[in-house]
Amino acid sequence: MKLTVFGATGGIGQEIVRQSLDSGHQVTAVVRDPARLTVTGPGLEVFRADLTDPQTLRPAVAGRDAVLSGLGARSRKEAGVATRLTRTVLGAMEAEGARRLIVVSAAPVGPAAEGDAFVDRAARGLISVLLKDVYADLKEMEDELARSTTDWTAVRPPRLLNRPLTGKYRTVVGSSPLKGRTISRADVAHAMLAMIDDRGTVKQGVGVAY
Repeated sequence: MKLTVFGATGGIGQEIVRQSLDSGHQVTAVVRDPARLTVTGPGLEVFRADLTDPQTLRPAVAGRDAVLSGLGARSRKEAGVATRLTRTVLGAMEAEGARRLIVVSAAPVGPAAEGDAFVDRAARGLISVLLKDVYADLKEMEDELARSTTDWTAVRPPRLLNRPLTGKYRTVVGSSPLKGRTISRADVAHAMLAMIDDRGTVKQGVGVAY
């Protein structure tokens, strides 16, 4: 497949690029600073852009089978970046008629798993308060997706870990896995790639966790 990856220098983004290349896909990695992209290999095209103008991004999404995004705030100070940058990506995709889009959101943005224990509900509530601005940004981003013409999926992981790929995790469409408290960035990337052809995840939020 021909894939485009936004946020390709981030933890999840680099994993998407790496796993895509390992699977033999052609990958366009959209980055602001190419020096920060440590992944290399045949089939990789590096597209330098600052994500401020949808017109400049149109060549990066034209004719692609799917667009995957790891864009998001790295701290509370960057809250707002997910909505702003995703809006630019959507503008480019809609101008080119590109359809499939899979983005990273977060578990607290969606509904809690039915039957969650008190400790999980309490932890979720505390984290939502501490990172209120970040989650508000992701909620607004998902609202932008819902208003778009794309076949989007918002992947909602809980606490992220820097651990190797296992390929063993749970996904729940419209909610979160029960007692799903962590997942590695590598497995989030794996889940996103697995959802490209999964029509059951289109226009849905999908919880993913161990």
